[in-house]
Amino acid sequence: MQDVHAIVMRQYGPPEVLAWVELPPVALRPDEIRIRTIASAVNHTDLEIRAGNWPVHKPEPFPYVPGVEVVGEVEEIGSAVRTLRRGDRVITMMQGLGGVRAQRPGGYAESVTVAEEAVARLPPEVDPYDVAAIGLVGVTAYEGLRRIGPLKGKRIVVTGAAGGVGSAATSIARAQGASVVGVISRPGQADYVHTLGAGEIVVASKQGLAPPLASESVDGILDAVGGDLFGPCVAALRGGGTLSLVGAVGGSEVRFDAYELLRPVTLTGYSTENLDGAALREAMAALVRWLIDSRLNPPAYRTMPLAEAAQAHALLERKGVSGRVLLVPE
Repeated sequence: MQDVHAIVMRQYGPPEVLAWVELPPVALRPDEIRIRTIASAVNHTDLEIRAGNWPVHKPEPFPYVPGVEVVGEVEEIGSAVRTLRRGDRVITMMQGLGGVRAQRPGGYAESVTVAEEAVARLPPEVDPYDVAAIGLVGVTAYEGLRRIGPLKGKRIVVTGAAGGVGSAATSIARAQGASVVGVISRPGQADYVHTLGAGEIVVASKQGLAPPLASESVDGILDAVGGDLFGPCVAALRGGGTLSLVGAVGGSEVRFDAYELLRPVTLTGYSTENLDGAALREAMAALVRWLIDSRLNPPAYRTMPLAEAAQAHALLERKGVSGRVLLVPE
């Protein structure tokens, strides 16, 4: 097989450390497949790793290929592979693909090599870019919401509702029959806003949550923010409710009244660092089914050439693009 182009970084730093180079292909083991990349979504973790804020867990991390997810087509299979064939469209994410674990080169490449067990097959009728846009944020939201339990008929809060995971969680919760309240942050504003057709939106401030999120008023919370919002969110849970933490962009140090636990409420969480192939396939089966029957809309996305990953990172850090960025080989 010919050399493949990939984005490689040899040190932590600004977007300019991302270089477009040629690499020899990774040898294929019997239980592995090689995937020709259709799209690699850029995630927040990619930016943090590149900047050195979340170092790769290796004594010698470089050279490092970023990217923790890929949608593509199977172009080569190992001798022991039984469930996949050449030409199958698949998605893979996490499970040592790039990321802080980096057990193998990441997804910013024209092709990636992963274990057969680490993928989910996609039906041919779904748009691969729609699936790539849902991707990791969708799986994170799905698994985080699953910790809350059955959602039909429940009132669910999603913090960070304007972000990737938050917007996906809002759509996924509605697809499961929940009434959703999205919490967003607007500096200088602390008023309650109702957006017709899009559910309730609550504006957060350092003083807490604007009405109507009174104490003990919701059944579950998908929290992607943490920080100052954590305490007010715990207080907003009804007795028997659950808060599921999937991120802490507002800070990992939180405070809440310990007596809240006597009502009782459940505080738990989820990280895709624990994702395995079985969970990936279960989550993607549900997400794709909702896509096909139009209960779930894919997030807004923008495609950029894979070779321009540095520009993509710079745009995201400047907040110069809304929605997800998909890196696409030319």
